[in-house]
Amino acid sequence: MEVLSVASEVFPLVKTGGLADVAGALPAALNPHGVRMRTLMPGYPIVMHKLKKPQKIGGFDNLFGYPASVLAVDHEGLDLLVLDAPELFDRDGGPYVDKAGLDYTDNFRRFAALSLTAAEIAGGLLPSWKPELVHVHDWQAALTPVYMRFGPAHGMPVVLTIHNIAFQGQFGPEVFPQLALPPEAFSISFVEYFGDVGFLKGGLQTANAVTTVSPSYAQEILTPEFGMGFEGLLTTRLSHLSGIVNGIDTSVWDPQTDTHIAENYGPTSLKKRESNRKALSAHFGFDNTPGPIFCVVSRLTWQKGMDVLAEVIDDIVDNGGKLAVLGSGDPSLESAFLTAAARHPGRMGMVTGYNEPLSHLMQAGADAILIPSRFEPCGLTQLYGLRYGCVPIVAHTGGLADTIIDANEAALAAKVATGFQFSPVSAASLRQALRRAFTAYRQPKVWARLQAQGMKSDVSWDLSAHRYADLYSSLLAKG
Repeated sequence: MEVLSVASEVFPLVKTGGLADVAGALPAALNPHGVRMRTLMPGYPIVMHKLKKPQKIGGFDNLFGYPASVLAVDHEGLDLLVLDAPELFDRDGGPYVDKAGLDYTDNFRRFAALSLTAAEIAGGLLPSWKPELVHVHDWQAALTPVYMRFGPAHGMPVVLTIHNIAFQGQFGPEVFPQLALPPEAFSISFVEYFGDVGFLKGGLQTANAVTTVSPSYAQEILTPEFGMGFEGLLTTRLSHLSGIVNGIDTSVWDPQTDTHIAENYGPTSLKKRESNRKALSAHFGFDNTPGPIFCVVSRLTWQKGMDVLAEVIDDIVDNGGKLAVLGSGDPSLESAFLTAAARHPGRMGMVTGYNEPLSHLMQAGADAILIPSRFEPCGLTQLYGLRYGCVPIVAHTGGLADTIIDANEAALAAKVATGFQFSPVSAASLRQALRRAFTAYRQPKVWARLQAQGMKSDVSWDLSAHRYADLYSSLLAKG
């Protein structure tokens, strides 16, 4: 089965969030199921600099006003198709925002170009290869099935995966004439959304199947609280909606082979985590007092519940804990965490930004990872935590609820607990979860069992890849 995947970011070439991890891991996970997946992505500068000997296999004289090429290249096991359009993607900032953190004003054109290229590939643009099915990710690729509906690939099945429905790709109506779509596409059946142009809306209307990255999130987005305005549309497409929980790349995230950590270890050698704990403490300037180390690897935003976490930092320290934070985001939240770090020298430390090697060390050296998200489609950091024996403390929402077994009395007695859940997302609820975690930490056998049980969890792509392959097959069988 030949499948074209379309994503705006792919690990290890470019990453701003979990989408990149999924797009980077899914092709290899699907291969044992008879699926050959080629991934189309934009040719950002960071991508173009990493490619070795790409070959031009197609292109456009005029793609929204600019020449563009489709390059084929293998990179670390990924079969990539790269849209090389310098006028659209050769920017000094990130994939979506400039150096000042502002959205590029032509993002509608940049990602329409990605979607149109995908639709043209589905329609036969490349003389040497044509997919049987297209799998697109998030709003940046969501116009693909709309273009396909009005082009030669009409009838080819499309799967749209929502990684976070809060990001919708909504633009003013003035951009529609620039999208190379027929006038009838600006209607409620396609991209029109309350008078605007909705990229994700168009994809939700036209994709043959819509998936989210966890079963719970698939149910949550049918409600006004989590649907972000799309709950009505999604309800009409309920028979096409499903949730498939993400996995992680267990070759990249493996404490037994990870080169980013101080000492490798496994489920039967948890004592070796002490070397990583010492390295983490040194990195964040922690003192040598006993007590659990909690870590946070996250965007510092309201969605991630970071304002709630900021309220309980003093409680963590007062109860003998330490807190290591890696992340960036809302300036006021960054300031709150930096101020707390200054207030608690030796007990709290913060690194602003994102650092992939450090994120590995934090999972290997901290005792627990805090994820108080108000909504979380799937989440990957809790899966990394399970894999590394870093006990997750999570809000009961989305994929967090699906992947963590709460350490209540019954689960502890049955020896199946893997972490701590709390609800609602409030300082009071989080404090209660922290009290439970402190109590368990003071019982070494209980804590070790939580770690060991978490490390037994299957966080790989095996089961999820099987579900995706089954979904692809069912769509192809429908003809």
